[in-house]
Amino acid sequence: MKTFLHVGCGPSRKQHTTPGFNTDEWNELRFDIDQSVQPDIVGTMLDMSAVASASVDAIFSSHNIEHLYPHEVAIALKEFRRVLNDNGYLIITCPDLQSVCQLVAEDKLTDVAYDSPLGPISPIDILYGLRSSMEKGNLYMAHRGGFTLSSLLAALRDSGLQSYAGIRRPACFDLWAVATKQAVTEQELQAIARLHFLR
Repeated sequence: MKTFLHVGCGPSRKQHTTPGFNTDEWNELRFDIDQSVQPDIVGTMLDMSAVASASVDAIFSSHNIEHLYPHEVAIALKEFRRVLNDNGYLIITCPDLQSVCQLVAEDKLTDVAYDSPLGPISPIDILYGLRSSMEKGNLYMAHRGGFTLSSLLAALRDSGLQSYAGIRRPACFDLWAVATKQAVTEQELQAIARLHFLR
């Protein structure tokens, strides 16, 4: 059985990840900074020393890289690369600042952009973190940085990951990217993306 590291899992489980990971072929290893969500491993993206080098087949990172300061992103991505085995890959998703800022430019900063299981989400929540959670004291939800598709792909490249690709989903205000530890063909990269990207 292959293992994927669910970075910044929060309360989510395997069934909340991607269709590709939510199968009997994959074992989920949950990793989070917040002990209250009962992860398998408590740690931060900046110090994943509790995870052995080259020990996981894949990483799923959903909506947590934006919680880092911009200068910390390279540290986290290099940690991701370190824990992946040679055939490993990363699936990462985060807010798309380009589509969010279009709403801000239209003076819709606090208008509802979409409804989520946690309630209505406005551009200000996507930019700076979910206000309702932070109001309750969960400051882990604060956002300290962000990405457009080109800046996310550049960060993946600069971290030493060898092949990478991504998409924007403007209607969902998010980005999805895949990156591999070793170079792969465009066809192989697309095959991984098809397994995991939400459309």
